[in-house]
Amino acid sequence: MSNLIDGLLLLDGAFEPDSQAAAVGGGSVVAFTERSPDKDTENEDTLAVIPWGPESAVLVVADGAGGLPAGKRASLTAVSSLVETLSVAMSETVVLRTAILDGIEAANEAVMRLSNGSATTMTVVTIEGKLVRCYQIGDSEALVVGQRGRIKLQTTAHSPTGFAVEAGFLDEREALHHAERHLVSNFLGTSDMKIDIGAPVELRPRDTVMLASDGLMDNVHLHEVIEHIRKGPAAAAVDDVVELARRRMQSDNGKEPSKPDDLSLIVYRKNPPARRKSRGKS
Repeated sequence: MSNLIDGLLLLDGAFEPDSQAAAVGGGSVVAFTERSPDKDTENEDTLAVIPWGPESAVLVVADGAGGLPAGKRASLTAVSSLVETLSVAMSETVVLRTAILDGIEAANEAVMRLSNGSATTMTVVTIEGKLVRCYQIGDSEALVVGQRGRIKLQTTAHSPTGFAVEAGFLDEREALHHAERHLVSNFLGTSDMKIDIGAPVELRPRDTVMLASDGLMDNVHLHEVIEHIRKGPAAAAVDDVVELARRRMQSDNGKEPSKPDDLSLIVYRKNPPARRKSRGKS
């Protein structure tokens, strides 16, 4: 299913593959999701792009926990609950940071109320004017990179390998091949869910914001992701990095990462500032 109503873009992967582009929050966004190539069950990822006034937006990627019952229902329930909370908060002019935290708490409670043992990750990025902030639960990741490839924001996956990379015990290449790469230590739908809140980062012209599920980040090296998304049309960047991830999933040569999984990402870029017209001499 994909909906584009009053600027809200919601992709739940019911149609394969599903890709949409939209203008939101003073910028442009491309969102994509597709099911893992090695399964017949439904895509467990859900994405949302939520407008928050003319210069602000909320980007969301949720990945239902594989191996647990009703992963799709968990991710869709969580995102729908967050969207509903934000809609009410906007009408009541609640500060966005407060609205996000309230929305994530509501999403966690909504998944727990399913009472079926399901769970989901969720990564949320807010864009308010020039400021970007990330809220993370699980191993879907967020990046902000400059046009020359400099990393300005990078989240840490809530997993044993993610924390090992952050601590310097593993490098990024070793982590992609690690036997425990699939383990995740933080989910919505649990009583001990924790929200990792990042510091705000200032967006510069031509910076790229990306959110992605582990279907991308477990198959494509970080430097490859950055090289594909840092410049050029956003839609082309998404197509290129998706094609690389697909090839990796379907070709297990032992040299490159290969982990078939549902694949989702959102790429956002702020509109460039308008140029001032020079006034000629009279």
